[in-house]
Amino acid sequence: MFKYRFLIVCITLLASCTDLEETVLDESFTGSGLSETVSGAIAPAYGQVSWTWRHTNYYGLQLIAADEAILPHRGGTDWFDGGKFLATHTHTITPTNDLVGSSWSELTKNISRTLTAIETLNPLAEVGDNEAASALHEMRALRGYLNMLMLDSWGLIFKKEKSTETSEILRGQDAVDYIESEFQSVVGVINTDLGSGRMTQSAVWGFLARLHLNAAVYRDPYGTPDFTSADMDKVIEYTDNIVNSGLYSLSPEYFELFNDDNRSNKELIFALDQRGVLRREHSRWTYWSLAGSNWGRPEFTSSDGTDGPAITTDFYQTWVDAYGDVDPADADSRFFYQQQQIPAELQDLTGLSPANDENHFYCVTPEEYEFNRGIIRGVIWGPRKDPNGAFFTCGSDNEFRIYPVIQIKGNGPDKNVDYVNHELQIDFTNEGRLHNKGYRVSKYQFSRTSPNANNFSSIDIVLMRYAEIFMMRAEAKLRQGDASGALADVNTVRTSRTAREPVPAALASMDLEILFRELGFEFYWEGLRRTSQIRYGKYEDSWTEKTDSNPNNRLFPIPQSAIDGASNTPGFLEQNSGY
Repeated sequence: MFKYRFLIVCITLLASCTDLEETVLDESFTGSGLSETVSGAIAPAYGQVSWTWRHTNYYGLQLIAADEAILPHRGGTDWFDGGKFLATHTHTITPTNDLVGSSWSELTKNISRTLTAIETLNPLAEVGDNEAASALHEMRALRGYLNMLMLDSWGLIFKKEKSTETSEILRGQDAVDYIESEFQSVVGVINTDLGSGRMTQSAVWGFLARLHLNAAVYRDPYGTPDFTSADMDKVIEYTDNIVNSGLYSLSPEYFELFNDDNRSNKELIFALDQRGVLRREHSRWTYWSLAGSNWGRPEFTSSDGTDGPAITTDFYQTWVDAYGDVDPADADSRFFYQQQQIPAELQDLTGLSPANDENHFYCVTPEEYEFNRGIIRGVIWGPRKDPNGAFFTCGSDNEFRIYPVIQIKGNGPDKNVDYVNHELQIDFTNEGRLHNKGYRVSKYQFSRTSPNANNFSSIDIVLMRYAEIFMMRAEAKLRQGDASGALADVNTVRTSRTAREPVPAALASMDLEILFRELGFEFYWEGLRRTSQIRYGKYEDSWTEKTDSNPNNRLFPIPQSAIDGASNTPGFLEQNSGY
């Protein structure tokens, strides 16, 4: 039995010496007396989720390790960061990799904050305070979810009920059983109506389904998964509960899921609440991939991208293979959303360059302006700055000129003389790592409520949505031999995006290869791809700049700092295999 008693020290694991002062997240957290105590207990735990899922923490770790994204050393000048992204993408991570270390640190801190909340709320709940009891259920559910993230990435979880106790490390079936017990202890009593920014009964059902869908991998992370009928039955049971609740619906416009007002979108089941009140809320999922030469909001001269990750040529090819001679943008509205209304007479750039295009622009107000969404290819358009660093206007302070964007970042041959032209090629070669290389992902809107468009976003970060419920149920049915039932569920999701053309056409057949492809189309860049690849036996495949096929790399190494911090109790925190 993989159980170890482990002494948690502040600098490595479930830290209790961090500053727990946090801004209240939600108007439902406010109050006085006991209500204030309750809100003060749960706010740090919910608030830390923002930093856990930051782009240079857990989100980056999931994204760059999978086949959907790559982050080269841009132009030999940007995004090297000690090589942590290069190693993560090529699966050559070591225990000192900072991306692994920061992800571990923020996640374990988040788990610690749920324990602090639980200890605060328990005595209040025991004497009959219903508000405290309700919040206590949420914290147990949140702790279960966070431990599932830990199990997914490092193959272990922490069991600890009191801060004065040492922790127990669980792996394999023991870890699955513990997480399931956490969820089961609250699923029948947790709230049903506090919305996607809080843990609810539907969220717990959804995470129970996700747990059982991946349980075969969690039991034996290095072997061939054995998807049992018992697990698949549970997936179907919990997803049925959500579907039958009638509380959710699929969003007709796919990209409205990632807009400022997405809190009211009935597809969201669990999301990081961001309404401009968190100390650490962010827009990094919006701008990380986008060109550093582009500004997403004409009101703000600092709203640029970072020339961060792009999609791999391999992931792009899955779209091409699916739609053949038809451009994916003309076949599937999830692939691209043309929000910029570029006049037809301006679209031909033949003979134009930044040297002679002074009058090649259109005018738009900040209220009207939106950057395109989805997978961004080719020449992009956006605001342009004058020599003083202010955006060019159209004779009115409330109308801005929108030009083809000049490549002003990097050290490539196109700098200052050509437009940003996103090309498919992206790799670690000198040519493939230039700042313009790679198709970009613009899934989240630039927040209109932010004071600078890059921070203090009001767009909730989506962590579970209704489409996943159908896709999990489809996979469980398919693994039990019900291909027609799986096809129906996948087609429900595909054909639901009816707000604009092209509505994805219903599929005629279903197998595991098609379902894996559909998971990529529906959930690209939402932090789920690595887990899906492992479950489908594709994580050892080769893709752009990645040839490693060692199954030990399905789990990340435990940070060396954590190993060192536990060195006074030898054997209690053992490094994962292969590191």
